Amino acid sequence: MSRRRSPKGKRSDEGQYVPLPYAMIKSPAWRALSGPAVKLWLELHTRFNGGNNGEVFLSMNEAAEILGLGKATVQRAFEDLQDKGFLVLEQEGNWYHRRAHEWRLTTKTTQTRSGKKAASNDWRLWQPEKTKRGSETDPSASSVVPFENPKTSHGSKSEPVRPVSRRSVGSETEH
Repeated sequence: MSRRRSPKGKRSDEGQYVPLPYAMIKSPAWRALSGPAVKLWLELHTRFNGGNNGEVFLSMNEAAEILGLGKATVQRAFEDLQDKGFLVLEQEGNWYHRRAHEWRLTTKTTQTRSGKKAASNDWRLWQPEKTKRGSETDPSASSVVPFENPKTSHGSKSEPVRPVSRRSVGSETEH
């Protein structure tokens, strides 16, 4: 049997976990994240040990391999997390020196020389872009297909745009 509570200073049998506060998961920023970005965010948190925020290492290649995603998808996921305020690039990696990027999770405190710096939670500031609403932006209003070709003052008689019969489209002499 595993214990739910453990005495102060003792580790729980359940291991480490990533807290997901309702304020965060109900935020517009979290709800706008892609699935791969959420997977990546969770993977980055497994690399956080309590004192290494700002020095969390994960390369694009390693993330792609671990998460079973394509490299382009992982790159978009990193960008998504940065754009929405969940992740900050602290130190760019170097391919030739085999050094991965160093990341800071905005949901965690950061250890500095002068003590701990509170989590910035930049995701709270993110808002989706405002989109125009109304008939002028409605694609269905401008993409209505006419039932007849436009009438011209000269030329042949107008014909229906859609075929009248239900014959197959194309030449009957094709092989």
